[in-house]
Amino acid sequence: MHINPYGRDPVLLAADLANDPPSSVAELADRCVAAGLAREWTPQPADLGAVAAFLARWAEVVDAPAAGARAELLNALLAEGTGPPRLTDHDGHWHLHHRDDGLGLAAVLHALIAIGTATHLATRGMDRLGRCAAPGCERIFADVSRNGRQRYCSARCGNTDAVRRHRLRQSGRAA
Repeated sequence: MHINPYGRDPVLLAADLANDPPSSVAELADRCVAAGLAREWTPQPADLGAVAAFLARWAEVVDAPAAGARAELLNALLAEGTGPPRLTDHDGHWHLHHRDDGLGLAAVLHALIAIGTATHLATRGMDRLGRCAAPGCERIFADVSRNGRQRYCSARCGNTDAVRRHRLRQSGRAA
C-alpha cells in the first residue's frame, strides 16, 4: 500500500479493523492484503493482540474532543511507531517508508496507520475522523467525502436515522 497524499487507504483500513476486529492473525493478514498492503512480512500470533492494542489507542485519537488533543495523541503514536522517512524500492518502485524494513505486521500497521492518519487529518482537516451519529451506532468512520460533512458510518445508518427523525417529526415530537 502506498500512502496517498490524503491518507485515505491507511485510515480506511484502520476504521475497518477497529469496527470489525479480526478474530485470527490469518484474517488480519488477509484483510491487510485485500486492502492493498504489500505482503513483506510473516504474520505472527502476537500480531493480533498488538494490533488490537494499537487500534484501541488509535480510537482515542478518533474520540479526542478537540484538534489539539487529537494531535497530541496522534503525535505519541507517530513517535512510538515511525522512523525518519527514507526511499526504498523493495517492490521495484521507489517510494517513501516511515519505518525500517523487516518489521512484523503489527509494527508495519502501526507506522502505516499513524502516518496515514496524520496525513489524512493534516490534508483534509482535523475533524475528519469520527463516530457514527446514528443512535446506538458507535462505528468509526474516516470522512473522505468531498465536502467534509460525513456524520454516519454508512448510507444505511444515515438513511435509518433520517427515517427515525422523519417519524418523530410526523408524531409531533422533536428529533
